Amino acid sequence: MPPHHISSRDNPLLVRLRRLTAGRSAHRREAAVWLEGEHLCSALRARGLAATHAVISETAWAAEPALRELAGWAAQTVVVADAQFKGLSTLASPAAIGFLIAAPAQPALDAGSASIVLDRLQDPGNVGSILRSAAALGVRQVLALEGTAALWSPKVLRAGMGAHFALRLLEGLAPEALDALQVPLLATSSHAGQTLHEAALPRPCAWVLGHEGQGVSASLLARCALQLRIPQPGGEESLNVAAAAAICLYESARRAPASPGDAQ
Repeated sequence: MPPHHISSRDNPLLVRLRRLTAGRSAHRREAAVWLEGEHLCSALRARGLAATHAVISETAWAAEPALRELAGWAAQTVVVADAQFKGLSTLASPAAIGFLIAAPAQPALDAGSASIVLDRLQDPGNVGSILRSAAALGVRQVLALEGTAALWSPKVLRAGMGAHFALRLLEGLAPEALDALQVPLLATSSHAGQTLHEAALPRPCAWVLGHEGQGVSASLLARCALQLRIPQPGGEESLNVAAAAAICLYESARRAPASPGDAQ
């Protein structure tokens, strides 16, 4: 379809996009998600997922063939003045393209899948980084308990850098929802006696990651089959939760049996 040029700031599409960037849970109210920037848009296309609209700045439309081609992936392309695009941006240096997609429906919990459980994590950067590690290291299900930063918020999307599109994401869960899991829960604790590299790690399992200041709740820790310590010979009290997640997921992946297609 030919592009549609929008000049009015009060255009309903632009008003809706500004609402989407205004709050961390706006995607739930609007039933839509705004993906800003070439990287996120390209990641969506690489997964073969649909975008209802591509919004691109006038300068990019005129001068950047690669972004024009990327915009063509969406069902409808909208061209706006550079200043209008800047008004949609949540970035210090605004991107020149974004996709609007329908908010993904919450999938059913896969009881036997290797998983990550996020217990009230607040920092969007941490949450997005954990999603990236999960996608990279083969853990496909993320279960976000109530009080965790919204998984589809703009800041989490930016930190995730496209990992969202490779994952089964469930959010807003009550702790009781974990009763359906058929894999053991594992957590890290600086007070645990057994270290991560010494433990016999069950496969599959669900790694539980807790609030940046408070850690995993006591009630959830009590449900864990194992509490393990990550050695820190440098003497720090604790690791950043995203760093701890990457270490734990890597250790699980390192011990997983090689698949027949892996190089020998």
